[in-house]
Amino acid sequence: MVEGLLSVAVALAIDRCWGEPRAAWHPVVWMGRLLSAMGRRVAPVREQARAVFGLREWLSGVVAWALGATLVVALAWAVQWLVAPLGNWGSALLLGVCLKPLLAWRCLREEVASVEQALAQSLVAGRERLSWLVSRDTAALDAAAVRESAIESLAENLNDSVVAPLLWFAIAGLPGAALYRWANTADAMWGYDGLRRDAQGLARDWTWAGQWAARVDDVLSWVPARITAVLLMLAGGAGRGWGALWREARRTPSPNSGWPMAALALVQGLRLRKPGVYTLHATGRSPTEGDVALAIALGSRALWLGGALWVVAVCSLVAVGAWR
Repeated sequence: MVEGLLSVAVALAIDRCWGEPRAAWHPVVWMGRLLSAMGRRVAPVREQARAVFGLREWLSGVVAWALGATLVVALAWAVQWLVAPLGNWGSALLLGVCLKPLLAWRCLREEVASVEQALAQSLVAGRERLSWLVSRDTAALDAAAVRESAIESLAENLNDSVVAPLLWFAIAGLPGAALYRWANTADAMWGYDGLRRDAQGLARDWTWAGQWAARVDDVLSWVPARITAVLLMLAGGAGRGWGALWREARRTPSPNSGWPMAALALVQGLRLRKPGVYTLHATGRSPTEGDVALAIALGSRALWLGGALWVVAVCSLVAVGAWR
């Protein structure tokens, strides 16, 4: 347990000092390339999405996802097994190095902050920078909507890119973190309900081929998303409003992303929305200059708080074990 904490500390220190490794050495980039290659065989090219259940497409998605997950977990387990003979501290240090690419806090906060920096130049520049972060059409967004989208992306990815990988590392070591990142990347690339154009410009139908990837990510993210929301509420000094968090989080179609987004909306007193899909904290104000930076600060505070609680929990378990 103590060694696991050291691994996490090493990973976060590397993230803070150096950020992301080059794409050629990045395991999540490798996952994306594998998923892209598999996707060309899994999702058929169509002019219209298939409305009726496609058993063959669904099974293809399940089998391809499972094969990739098996490879990813096996490689992560092999790394963990190879470093084990180095001893508790040596293996913890190297596991931390290997864990780092599976989480990304510095990159996330810098990308979100760059949206506000671009807005300071012009609305067009802000929209363009936001398009790097989100899949929605940004062409018609005003400045408030650009900030709303940036804050929503920060909240959602705080869970997907930091809290969830760390939780699964705590549960199942490096294979657990690697499996989560595979599932989350697969959902991002395959979990579409309908047509999506690939790198070659072909419209592929993911209606059924991506169902398994989407559902597995929902399951693996269920607990971390709620932990992230609680940490953000505590980081914002929320002494009440827990019932509002439960109500607001349920307004999004996703069973998970609404939780951290609702938490930031409530602690910052903001209205966050995706037009035609959801509105969180409808009585809140529109984001203004400074709210994006505050959201980033709250995210950092939530991570520090989560780390402190983890240390307390581990120390308590060690103390109980020693007492017994």
